Amino acid sequence: MPGPSVAEMRTRAFARVIGPYVAIATGAIIYRAPTMGQTLSGFFENGIVVWMTGGLLLLCGLVIIAFHQYWRSLAAILISVFGWFLALRGAVLMAAPELIDHGAAAAMPHLGLVQAGFGLLTLVGLYLTYVGWIAAPRGDAAGQ
Repeated sequence: MPGPSVAEMRTRAFARVIGPYVAIATGAIIYRAPTMGQTLSGFFENGIVVWMTGGLLLLCGLVIIAFHQYWRSLAAILISVFGWFLALRGAVLMAAPELIDHGAAAAMPHLGLVQAGFGLLTLVGLYLTYVGWIAAPRGDAAGQ
């Protein structure tokens, strides 16, 4: 049986990076949720930090978009959507940060829902970690 395709190998490589990042970052947000309102307020007080963060998010999103436009498996779809999300969020942070600030402020009174949403994202991160580091690539049942 032939080995994994270039697209599958690229999906696996992106999953190795994005999966642990999403799992750890969203897990930390869940843990720190009660104090995140203060953290966000402090973040949005410094305009250059907001703008530079937006620029970095936009750059990372564009890298994913440029090198991973695959939509043939659940992991590939999640990675591609993540790239588009980062690019969009970065552009909004650079151009209209008040939209994200107001959205975050509106979400904070609903702490349980926020934690549940980030809990789902943690599961996505764990799934991508599994795909990237544990699951055998298709076409290679013995692993790498």
